[in-house]
Amino acid sequence: MPPIEQRTPADVWREMERGNARFVAGEPAHPRQDVERRNELASSQAPHAALFGCSDSRLAAEIIFDKGLGDLFVVRNAGQVISSSVVGSLEYAVGVLGVPLILVLGHDECGAVRAAIDSRGADAPPLPPHIQGLVERIVPAVDRCLLAAGTTDPAELDAQVVGREHLRDTVGELLAASELISDAVAAGTLAIVGANYRLLEGRAVPDIVVGQI
Repeated sequence: MPPIEQRTPADVWREMERGNARFVAGEPAHPRQDVERRNELASSQAPHAALFGCSDSRLAAEIIFDKGLGDLFVVRNAGQVISSSVVGSLEYAVGVLGVPLILVLGHDECGAVRAAIDSRGADAPPLPPHIQGLVERIVPAVDRCLLAAGTTDPAELDAQVVGREHLRDTVGELLAASELISDAVAAGTLAIVGANYRLLEGRAVPDIVVGQI
């Protein structure tokens, strides 16, 4: 790999793919997790990439991509929904830390996606207000899937399809919300990959790419 300051979005994405392949194969290298690395990072950081993903306990970012301390700048919330704090955190990763890649990571069997689907049912019980606020950000993807399927019954929807639609929404919302990030993509110094993580396989499968990788 080139030095950190010379890494392109394509370089970093290939490294992420290799790490994920090691994890899938059950042959992780567990790099940069020793005392020396901890000491090296005590006064500064230079992460390879930023990862914005769901808070689900099964999406442990550094494990999935076989990374070490200081390798990933990680932002997570339930359902990977865009908020001002998420955008600000990712702008910090790009504008201050200089990461060349943002990976937006969704996954199958997502509880937030399921809650959004169920919330469109005729007899759906009310949700606690803060959970409702998260779920409402996923509902537009549910409604488009209902329209595309020609049904009003959310029980007929495939949660995987809704999750992919929401992932694409998330990438689009991030670009719309941040001029700093969209300008970096336009300049070729940043790429965004939206990927779906398959829980059983352990594989992160790209779904949408913005920029050059």
